[in-house]
Amino acid sequence: MLKQRILDEVKTAMKAGVKQRLATLRLITAAIKQREVDERIELNDQQVLEVLDKMVKQRRESISQYEQAGRQDLADQEKFEIGILQEYLPEPLSAGEIAALIEEAVVAVGASSVKDMGKVMGLLKPRMQGRADMGQIGVLIKQKLNG
Repeated sequence: MLKQRILDEVKTAMKAGVKQRLATLRLITAAIKQREVDERIELNDQQVLEVLDKMVKQRRESISQYEQAGRQDLADQEKFEIGILQEYLPEPLSAGEIAALIEEAVVAVGASSVKDMGKVMGLLKPRMQGRADMGQIGVLIKQKLNG
């Protein structure tokens, strides 16, 4: 289970004395625990991926803000954290795989206009979570349905 793998990595990082990695892993476990407490559930691998994906997205947004503010030190820290987070995410989809999945989903739900975008996104999200930027996927779906 992904959550257990992350917890094991925390122990390994503690024993190795790798402070920066340990701090990032603790942020991950805290985010997982927070969602479990809020929703009163034990997260499965798919839900853990959602947490990790959200954390990556937050860091990408922070990087651009830090760089605009001239705080490269903080931007570098966020980039380091993204690197750790991505260790637990599945291999990213290629552009060709994304296009094929979008095409398949459009056909599967019989989408004919942008009004059907929610149905397409609903089908794709579980299959692409953690493997593609869902904001970018939304743009590609719009282009496909408008084109």
